[in-house]
Amino acid sequence: MSWLAALLLRVGELGPWGPILFILLYVAAAVTMAPAFVLSVAAGALFGVWRGSLLAFVSATMGAVAAYSVARGLTRTRLVNRIMGDRRIDVVRRAVAHKGAWVQFLLRLSPVVPYVLLNYALGLSRVRVRDFLLACFGMIPTIVMYAYYGRVVGDVAKIAAGVAPPRGREYYVLLVVGLIATVIATMAITRTARRAIEQQRPHR
Repeated sequence: MSWLAALLLRVGELGPWGPILFILLYVAAAVTMAPAFVLSVAAGALFGVWRGSLLAFVSATMGAVAAYSVARGLTRTRLVNRIMGDRRIDVVRRAVAHKGAWVQFLLRLSPVVPYVLLNYALGLSRVRVRDFLLACFGMIPTIVMYAYYGRVVGDVAKIAAGVAPPRGREYYVLLVVGLIATVIATMAITRTARRAIEQQRPHR
């Protein structure tokens, strides 16, 4: 992670160009499935809590869209078409798409599904772009928390090196909320998938 530390330190030295490099780093992390949360923490150390949160949210959304676009391109490949053609996977895919932005928003709140994996999973599920973008607002609580922790640590080199930020009460509150969101999203997807399976069964 030394390369990331060097680049993040460079972000802090570039003045007005720093945010642009930060956005490019975040998008690259989203597409390559690198640990993007480190960048959210670093945003707080580099730009402060609120400015860093805004920049991290914009960057995370752009990165999510980039990964979504890559995933949509992969859906045209033979291997992915074969996988998505499996009836069980197709039912789950359609269940997520049917529930639209609501389930995606809950999944964004969830600590169980990593940001980088969710971007690709939703892209492969062929959800609508509008719903995908609306659901990105579910990232805001986590981003603000990470930016706050980054401000507390205050040292970009330590953050990039993997120093764990302190976990206060807000971390555990967000964790509980995220787990509840995970349960609700899972129940919604399961219920819709079960209904779709029943509809596909031949009527006697």
